Amino acid sequence: MFQLSTTRRTLLVGAVATSMAATLASCASAGGNGGDSADGDTLHIVGFAVPEEANEAIEAKFVETPEGEGVSFSGSYGASGDQSRKVVDGADADYVHFSLEGDVTRLVDAGLVAEDWNAGENAGIVSRSVVVLIVPEGNPDNIQGWDDLTRDDVSVITPDPDSSGSARWNILGAYGHALAEGKTEEEANEFLTDIFANVTQWAGSGRQATEAFDNGLGNVLISYENEAILARQQGREYDYIVPDNTLLIENPGAVTTDAIPAAQDWLDFVLSEEGQTEFVRTGFRPVIDGIDIDVEGANDPSNPFPEPANLLTIADDFGGWSATNEKFFADGALIQQLRQAARDR
Repeated sequence: MFQLSTTRRTLLVGAVATSMAATLASCASAGGNGGDSADGDTLHIVGFAVPEEANEAIEAKFVETPEGEGVSFSGSYGASGDQSRKVVDGADADYVHFSLEGDVTRLVDAGLVAEDWNAGENAGIVSRSVVVLIVPEGNPDNIQGWDDLTRDDVSVITPDPDSSGSARWNILGAYGHALAEGKTEEEANEFLTDIFANVTQWAGSGRQATEAFDNGLGNVLISYENEAILARQQGREYDYIVPDNTLLIENPGAVTTDAIPAAQDWLDFVLSEEGQTEFVRTGFRPVIDGIDIDVEGANDPSNPFPEPANLLTIADDFGGWSATNEKFFADGALIQQLRQAARDR
């Protein structure tokens, strides 16, 4: 079971610094729509929507290093599955950062990422989070956990699992809760169907789901913890609940086979203390030990990532992504069946 380390230290930099870092990164990316830049190479990042701000902040730090000198960036962000398929279809990519392992595996199968991409100490994972429930400030509907998502007065927003990796984490978080509470698989299926019947918006990506919530299309949003924290940093009036039973989110990153040489240096920097600090600053849980900083926007900035009572993982609780995708998300598999059952009600 994954455990979070704590060696407490304080970093006196908040959301303003993050915004400045993103601005510097944007300047470093000027003219970066592909090919070489005027002073060096352009590193093409293709990723899922949620970590864009963190990656931009890391870019600003990377270009200050000897390895990053002369490197500019071109970023493309969207729904994880759509982004992965876009790379297979020929989009420029030196480094990919996806929500799900399977979106990298698709590139391995296409010969675009090496088979041993996940052989390192972090098994290819570059960012972590957990599934949370986001509600309006003050929690006017008294949402306390997963069971409340089946209430008649609750309208749920979540991304669409056909396009979005975050949607799959969300769905498995709910299903894992049902099993952890002692429900049979049949009862867990019914529990998910009840939640699906309350979904008012199946958004294209995790970021689009947040935008739908901003527009008042539901009163609870299933999302990443880091997305809730970043939204609060940006001034949105949200509260968020970390359920007692929730799922550890692990996002992979990989260098492509035709990447420019700087791409491996970039990946190494992403996994360094300096790179991971930028992830933490925007609400992600670190993948290395020794980073414990105040995080503006967290429920408790001085203890931003409390250990849930029961932290589920894909490996330990679902048998890994291969088995999980086959059972839940393949064409005609369980989730499509349960969504249809919810529509038929």
